[in-house]
Amino acid sequence: MDLIIALGLIGAMLTTVSLLPQLIKVCRTRSTKDISAGMFVLFSTAFIVWLIYGILIRDIPLIIANTFAVVQAIIILIFKIIYK
Repeated sequence: MDLIIALGLIGAMLTTVSLLPQLIKVCRTRSTKDISAGMFVLFSTAFIVWLIYGILIRDIPLIIANTFAVVQAIIILIFKIIYK
């Protein structure tokens, strides 16, 4: 495996799991009061843009990482609305 591909996969993996602790905490506590909705909207938008970019250049690490990140961020945003 090429070093550049490996670096991309490591970055993709870290990005993918970066929201998991927050998602688990929200599911356990059913509280989103300390989460900034504005930040998560921007964060989700950034992941969506990265996902589109990854699709356009056909970059599998970008596509996989950002698909999972978008799903996690959207779930957190939905909980933010529900638990308001």
